Amino acid sequence: MNGGHPDYISVATQIARQAGTLLMEYFARGVKTEYKGVGTVDVVTAADRASEKLIVESLSKAFPTHGIFAEEGSRSQIGNEYLWYIDPLDGTTNFAHGFPVFCVSMGLVRREQPVAAVILDPTRNELFAAESGSGARLNGNPIHVSQVANLGESLLGTGFPSKKRHQNPNIHFYHQLTLKSHGLRRPGSAALDLTCVASGRYDGYWEFNLNAWDTAAGVLLVEEAGGKVTHFDGGKFNLQASREVLATNGLIHQQLQGEMQAIMQGRGLEELPSIVDYAKSRQI
Repeated sequence: MNGGHPDYISVATQIARQAGTLLMEYFARGVKTEYKGVGTVDVVTAADRASEKLIVESLSKAFPTHGIFAEEGSRSQIGNEYLWYIDPLDGTTNFAHGFPVFCVSMGLVRREQPVAAVILDPTRNELFAAESGSGARLNGNPIHVSQVANLGESLLGTGFPSKKRHQNPNIHFYHQLTLKSHGLRRPGSAALDLTCVASGRYDGYWEFNLNAWDTAAGVLLVEEAGGKVTHFDGGKFNLQASREVLATNGLIHQQLQGEMQAIMQGRGLEELPSIVDYAKSRQI
């Protein structure tokens, strides 16, 4: 998959697997959780820090001229031509609660253009990889987005922030789109959600307020698998500037985008059933 370039995928795969082994060791013995801020439920664990340290040290040794921008604070040479965006443990809240949905995400960009991506799900031993112009793979086998062309037949994914959820409007999107699709999932890892679109497990996915380390690898995977990634309004996705992501198989993109615009404009909204009426109907 290197297309004549240095073998970024091979090196990143090796590093991701080492980090994944480390995470599983922490996961097996239980997690000590710390809060990132007073009054929030956003957490950080010793595993986040240990995974990031391993990845940063290994990448710096393998590619000493490359920059690194990692979630837990590691920053080096970020103005360089090549820059790695690292999430050493995407799905920290899941991890902290013993819920086995989390991953290691590593995305390489060159002058803001995606070059290579590796996402490892260590609980399932699934390694997703993509290189610009070379397609996307899962454990070495080619993957492609789904061929579902009707939103009503689509399985969708989304995510909610771990803090300040009362300030996030996604509950409205969740409510409306679960009625317009075949179903909606919320596993809790943006990077794995994007792999689900790339591999055809989801037909579409959206989320608010993401960071570059959440999306750098997954967006390239979706695009190399034949999918489409934009803003909610269909505008071009920009890794550094975009905080919202809409990723689909391409076939339902316009339909899903149209429904999202209708929600934001308050058009055609389905009302929730009255919980009071429901409670009365249950009385014996």
